[in-house]
Amino acid sequence: MRSPLLSLLLVGPLALSGCAAATPAPTADPTAAASAEASTEAGAECDGIGVIVDFGTLGGEGASDCVDTGSAIAATAALDEAGVTTEGSVEWGDQIVCRVDERPGPDETVEVAGESSFVESCQSMPPAYAYWALWVKPSAEAEWEYAQEGLGTLQLEPGQSVGLVYTTGTETPTPAG
Repeated sequence: MRSPLLSLLLVGPLALSGCAAATPAPTADPTAAASAEASTEAGAECDGIGVIVDFGTLGGEGASDCVDTGSAIAATAALDEAGVTTEGSVEWGDQIVCRVDERPGPDETVEVAGESSFVESCQSMPPAYAYWALWVKPSAEAEWEYAQEGLGTLQLEPGQSVGLVYTTGTETPTPAG
């Protein structure tokens, strides 16, 4: 039996994603802007599965790749093929994403304005104000949609894209691309 608090933690970010801005917040970082531009181009030209990673407030260079495949594959396989590593949590396994390319690191303090600073332990669910959001784009022409299942079971078809965005605060930006 699922507790009401657990249900809120699992469903809350999904409900909030409908209220999120349709585009990421503007950035003054030219590296991030260049990464977003590359992501847009890669997603539009990908006949396989597009993979986009945006580290958001964690900083660092994002990733954009097109995984060449002619058939459906697991999202985890697409990320592996693109050279993106993920880590789940002790409690939820690969149904949630705790770290992407080792970020936030086990010794990295995450700070979000108006919230308590923390170090991600990957023991259970991350806080609702700082987590990796998992997105799916059903086709190159479609809008990004918040994933309706966890990374461990998500299957992708050629022409679709998967995006991971480190989300902080009350907005859940979509991947660029």
